[in-house]
Amino acid sequence: MIVQSVLPLMVEHGAGVTTSQIARAAGIGEGTVFRVFKDKDELFATCFAEALKPDQVLDAIAVIDLEQPLDDRLVEAADALSAHLQRMGALMAVMHGSGKRPEHRHGLGDGRDRRRESMTAMREAMAELFEPEKDRLRLPATQLAALFLSLLFSGRMRFDANGDEPTTMELVDVFLNGAVGAA
Repeated sequence: MIVQSVLPLMVEHGAGVTTSQIARAAGIGEGTVFRVFKDKDELFATCFAEALKPDQVLDAIAVIDLEQPLDDRLVEAADALSAHLQRMGALMAVMHGSGKRPEHRHGLGDGRDRRRESMTAMREAMAELFEPEKDRLRLPATQLAALFLSLLFSGRMRFDANGDEPTTMELVDVFLNGAVGAA
């Protein structure tokens, strides 16, 4: 409960969030924060680890209706994945800007292992979206899922303000149909 209450505050205030703000958001007394966590750094590390978990996006992908067309499934999944990346990016930017890198403290393990596990879970969830078309696929579903995630994540780099960022539907269309139109 405390962690879920603190995440939006961390995005808004970074490491400058006060224990009174934390307690108020969680609906607890300020002293309770320090009965649960040794200090703010341990709280931040726990919040950061929680934010990196892909649970929310995996849940969103799991409820995508497999009866709808593949392009619609991929758009829905891409939107959920993009929202997850934006949340993580916002938190990381604020924390790095505050000079905190809590993911390396308090025995939370190697961040690379957590990222690898998250990517594996997301790839497996995405592969399920390809399964209804398994007889028509040019590559195995897990490989297509990996390619789609690669395209999605690299395709969401910052573009110039001149509006050339592809929409999710354009990205899915190019993934499914290629860059060259019908002759």
